Amino acid sequence: MTGDDIEILRLCVLWEEMGKPKGGSIFVRLVSAAGTGFFYVKRKNPRKMTEKLEFRKYDPRVNKHVLFTEAKMK
Repeated sequence: MTGDDIEILRLCVLWEEMGKPKGGSIFVRLVSAAGTGFFYVKRKNPRKMTEKLEFRKYDPRVNKHVLFTEAKMK
């Protein structure tokens, strides 16, 4: 290998490292406010959405739509 080949190889490795996307999305648990223990799992990008998620969704254990709030995955 010549000096030019080594330089090209080094630049290719640097370019690959810079081009990789960061794993921004995380999974969060949406827990029922009815206290049934039922939950949904949702993906969230914390860089774009900094506030806590809240949805009104169906809880089959109480047979109603109730508020679901964000909690961390265990």
